[in-house]
Amino acid sequence: MTSPVRVRFSPAPTGSLHVGGARTALFNWLFARHHGGAMVLRIEDTDIARSRAEWVSGIEGTLGWLGLDWDEGPVLQSTRFDRYRAAADRLLADGRVYGCYCTEDELKARNELARAAGRSPGYDGHCRHLTASQRSALEAQGRPRMLRFRTPDAGVSRFDDLVRGEVAVEWATVADFVIVRSDGTPLFFLANAVDDAEMSITHVIRGEDLLDSTHRVLALREALGVADRPRYAHLPLIVGADRAKLSKRHGAVALEAFRDRGYLPEALLNYLALLGWAPADGRELLSRDELIAEFDLAHVVPSAASFDYQKLDWMNGEYIRMLTLSDLVARVVPLVHRRYDDGRYGDGMAAVTVEAAVAIGQERAVTLESLVDQMDFLFTAGDGVEIAPESWERLAATDRVDEILDAVIAHLEGCAWTVEAIDLRPVIDALGIKARKAMPALYAAVEGRHAGLPLFDSVLLLGRERALARLRAARVRLG
Repeated sequence: MTSPVRVRFSPAPTGSLHVGGARTALFNWLFARHHGGAMVLRIEDTDIARSRAEWVSGIEGTLGWLGLDWDEGPVLQSTRFDRYRAAADRLLADGRVYGCYCTEDELKARNELARAAGRSPGYDGHCRHLTASQRSALEAQGRPRMLRFRTPDAGVSRFDDLVRGEVAVEWATVADFVIVRSDGTPLFFLANAVDDAEMSITHVIRGEDLLDSTHRVLALREALGVADRPRYAHLPLIVGADRAKLSKRHGAVALEAFRDRGYLPEALLNYLALLGWAPADGRELLSRDELIAEFDLAHVVPSAASFDYQKLDWMNGEYIRMLTLSDLVARVVPLVHRRYDDGRYGDGMAAVTVEAAVAIGQERAVTLESLVDQMDFLFTAGDGVEIAPESWERLAATDRVDEILDAVIAHLEGCAWTVEAIDLRPVIDALGIKARKAMPALYAAVEGRHAGLPLFDSVLLLGRERALARLRAARVRLG
């Protein structure tokens, strides 16, 4: 690198930070950290009507949860309007932009006529050659004015993309585009060109949906007299299992949703890094330091990256098992409070119970939420448990379930209270029944669902009287 690497992550605060934006932030961060450079957090809030301060805070908080920091910012574009207006005025004086007085209805009507005539829709240059008197007349009518950039009539726009190679477009296919709205606020193209130049951004790493806008931004930079260009890298689209662009219909897409469902930030960070990139050796589980050391834009692929929720679950489970028990308990306890704090949690016995439940559930857990879900049978009022309807149907349909329950109750009434003594498999074997056929019914009676935390450990945690009360209740319900 001939100059220090400077990248920027520039989300629009019009909603929560989603998977695509988080992946873009991560790739910028990894590239900057790998090269010892800097990352600027720039909030692109030029669309005043749709931007919200709480979404700015949400983006910052989510990035912090994910473990991504920044070296400069956050810089709000809404505080830099004077710079954009000055740039627009220069372009207007130079004849590179012109006032456009077309209304939205007029633009729509002319586009429909173009389609009907077999022409491509897009701005037709209607206001390009207005005379000074014509402009004055339109302004006298009270028509609002927007500013449009005059694109070249011929030639080709080219730039070299670090992911896609050379990208070129005929200027004849690019219509004059708006850089300042009729209310005086700048559009993305202008603000982007001005800020990237003033902030000395060396690399622009962003989603492929912004690929076409690059030609417009580069034209604006050139018109403003900015000679150099940043290097561009347009990241592949993230799609669902159906190969359509990832959206809410595929499942969670907002980072807050993954956090609330109990995904670990380090696991999600690792998974996002593999959406369109992989280390040379093909490893899948990499620490933050390993990701920084290995990251290289040369290994980013242009083809769409599929978001696999099952693979994320697997990876999150692997990270859960890497945690020490005390660390995992510390992460689970807030969720337990939120879900089950009814006045009983907080005494010594409850705390011991939660730690023990986490210890036996760690090996099977996929998310923190699933771990908390599995321990709900420990926090029910009284001795009973509500059995899920589908789990009761499975219990009731189990062959010789009455005999199984009677034998298990009899065993637990007198056995030593250790996990080894509570092991019910010999009891079931003595009936001539395979344990795997009986276990779902016993899970349902004790934990309320036909699968969950390891059964014998769960019985031990419940205590003899509570466990027996649940088994007896299931036996009575059977009749």
